[in-house]
Amino acid sequence: MAADPETQDGAPVTESKATMVKSAVDPWEKFNRSMFSFNQGADKYFLKPLAKTYVRLTPGFFRRGVDNVLSNVMEIPSALNGLLQGNFRGAGHDTGRLLVNSTLGLAGILDVAQYMNLKPTDHEDFGQTLAVWGVSAGPYMVLPILGPSNLRDTGAVPVDWYTDPKTYIDHIPTKNTVRAASVLNTRANLMPLEKGITGDKYVFFREAYLQRRNFLINNGKVEDSFGEDEESEDSGF
Repeated sequence: MAADPETQDGAPVTESKATMVKSAVDPWEKFNRSMFSFNQGADKYFLKPLAKTYVRLTPGFFRRGVDNVLSNVMEIPSALNGLLQGNFRGAGHDTGRLLVNSTLGLAGILDVAQYMNLKPTDHEDFGQTLAVWGVSAGPYMVLPILGPSNLRDTGAVPVDWYTDPKTYIDHIPTKNTVRAASVLNTRANLMPLEKGITGDKYVFFREAYLQRRNFLINNGKVEDSFGEDEESEDSGF
């Protein structure tokens, strides 16, 4: 699916594009900034301290095992979305990783599949499926706790929830523990990236999200948009 350079999915992370992206896909910026500030506060005083404690108390091999198990579980909805997108090769790849790591990898603790030419890939979600089906991104949004999103991806959240195997864990304490581990592990993995954040944090997160979604929707095949702005201005668009 080709990305429109004037839409949310196609906006690259450059200072020259920041104003255009803001006016084109962030019409609710005032609300979004308020929600962003709320999320930053929740992260600063609650989530980040917990993630730091998690890193301090758990050895690296344990966190890698948690990473592998959580990633293995998410091969299921990824394969399903691959089928819905008509990406049968990708769906087969995800299914193969699931079968190998669930058996030889001790329920996914070990990523054995990577040594069998089944390398880990970015998982597919229903927001990506909707994009492949031609649904436009809509306005940029910042959701409470969940963070950056857009109207299309927000609408996909219920489907992602119901296709997530963790949703069907019957034992409530176990379900809560697994979800908490998933959140803490994700937050811990993001901490090393914080050093790269520069300038307006709101704009940085917004642009990073836009570019990342564009990358995922196009399966890493993002066209070079160098010179696109000049051509658009000359053509009157």
